[in-house]
Parts: sequence; C-alpha cells; structure tokens
Amino acid sequence: MTDPNPLPEIPEAERTPLVESLLARIEQLLEEQRRQAELIGQLRDEIALLKGEKARPKFKPSGMEQQTEPESPEGNADGDTGAGDGTGGSRKRPGSAKRPKTAQLTIHASVGVPPGVELPAGSRFKGYRDFVVQDLRIAAHNTRYRLEVWQTPDGECLVGTLPSDLYGGHFGADLRRYVLYQHHHCQVTQPLLHEQLREWGIDISVGQIDALLTGHTGAFLAEKDQLLTTALEVSRWISVDDSGARHQGRNGDVTQIGNDWFAWFSSTYSKSRINFLQLLQAGERCYTLNAHALEYWCEEGLPAAARRQLQSLTTITGTPAWAGRNRSSPDSLFCRAVVLDSEQLPAARV
Repeated sequence: MTDPNPLPEIPEAERTPLVESLLARIEQLLEEQRRQAELIGQLRDEIALLKGEKARPKFKPSGMEQQTEPESPEGNADGDTGAGDGTGGSRKRPGSAKRPKTAQLTIHASVGVPPGVELPAGSRFKGYRDFVVQDLRIAAHNTRYRLEVWQTPDGECLVGTLPSDLYGGHFGADLRRYVLYQHHHCQVTQPLLHEQLREWGIDISVGQIDALLTGHTGAFLAEKDQLLTTALEVSRWISVDDSGARHQGRNGDVTQIGNDWFAWFSSTYSKSRINFLQLLQAGERCYTLNAHALEYWCEEGLPAAARRQLQSLTTITGTPAWAGRNRSSPDSLFCRAVVLDSEQLPAARV
C-alpha cells in the first residue's frame, strides 16, 4: 500500500545518527498505525456481520500507481517492444501507439514564423517544425450578380440568368443549408437563429427565416424519394411501421420504411393498403393494367363495356391526370378498377 503522506527526502549530508534513529522510529510507528487501522477495519466488519449488515466492500488497487518505463528501441529479450498493449519491455498503456491527430487534415494556409530573436552571424537554416492549428471561420459573404442586358436588332431584350440554386432568392445555398441544419438538427429556434445571423452581419428578418425553412423543399423531397427508390432496389428486406397522431385537427399517420442501412418516413392522412402502395412508389403515382387485374375484373363481373374501354389503356401516371375527369371516362374507370383491385386482390397478385 502506498503511503499517502510519504516522508520528505533528507540529503545525505544531513543524515546524522540522531536523524537516522528518528527516521527508523517514525517508520516503526507508521507501520504499527497501518496494522492497527487494518485490525480496526476487520473488527468493524465482524460487528457489522453480527448486526446483520454488510461488510465494507474491498477495492483493488488502481493500476495507475504502477510506474511505466519509456519504450526501449531494442525492446525485450524476445524482440517485442510491447508498444500499445501495456505488456512487454516498454509497459506502455493500451492505445498509446497512435498516429498524429493532425496528419490527415487539409491545410488551407501556411504561415512562416521566424525566431523571435536576431539570428547570429553564421546561422544555418535547418528546415521547419510544424505546428497545426484548427480554426473555424464564419462570416457574411455577399455576392453581386451583374446580369447582362442586351437588346437585339429587333428590339428584344436578353437578360442573364441567375444560378439555379438561388431559386430566384436573395440568400445563397450555404446560408439556407446552415439555417436548415441549425433548426432541424440542432433544435435552434427561429428567434435565436435571427439574432445570431444579425450579429454576423446578415440582413434577414424572422419571416425570411421561416420562408427558408418552409420554401423550396422540392429538391429535398426529390432526394428523399430517390433514397427510397434506391433502397428498394438494393435491399434484400425492409421493415415497415406506422403511428398515428392528431395534426391540425385531423388524424394523421406517419409511415416508416427501413432496415439496417436506411430509414425513410412519410406523413399522410391515411393508413390504408392503397396508401402504403402509393408510398412505395416514392412520389411517382403509376397505375398499370396487367394480366392479374384483367383476370380479377372478369372474376368479379366487371361489365364488358367497361372492360372494352379499359383495353386501350395500359398505364396512367400521376393522380392529377384522372382525378377531375368524368367518372364514366376510360381513365376514371381504369383508376376505379385499380383501386378496387388494390384493396381486394390477394397479396400474391399485387
């Protein structure tokens, strides 16, 4: 056991016979004190057990008290230096053999730093000693797009076109990304975002922040749908779950599709089978007339006149193509039949 209060080192010149005898007496008293403390602890444990209580827990000594030695270039007798495993000749702590933390960093700027004193005559340059500092720069960056205006001989004016990622707005893509990330991922509220951006010199209002969060989401929705399409193509299995909640006074449902590699969510106001089949289409509504549907309609007694009208159709893409048409038109008959087929056809046929 390590003494928490060791005696100070006494120089050899001051170790007189009297000092030596006093040191020996002190060590004797300390040893006796340790034995008495151990005995008292044992007696307390016995008393606790007699009272029906638990004895004191026994703690193992910490391994941090063990002194480690610097790694030897030759290693131990077997040629094993024991680097990084806490064993062998070096006795280094586990995980100590690591690469430099800044070795893989991208260096954006290099600054030469000369010594702070005047160099004596005859000094020779021996290279550099690198010291890498990581930093972050956040600042406003305003760009003026000067759209060229040309007038043709026939009087027509031709004007330059803004980059498509601006969506005709006055806030760039990086600013929109930052606002979306801070609000949705870091849970930063709009008032705090407004205060922060204003402090950085961005002239923006709370309403404009709300517009950045809710507008121009088409690209994100397309990316989300593409994620599901790709995942369904490469995944061997998927799991599905849904949950309901009230939203704006209506019963809403959120559907989750995923596996170990991806997760996809969509909110709708229905949890029917046809709603799930539409979600699997990842935004592309497509109704196809196939042999299974024709066979099923014949079994269910769909009128021959309706079947003749439907034979000219094979595929209808997008719900708006038929939703507002006459219910007796071939398109409407086709989609009504598809809905019937989707809701009642056995799973093996879908």
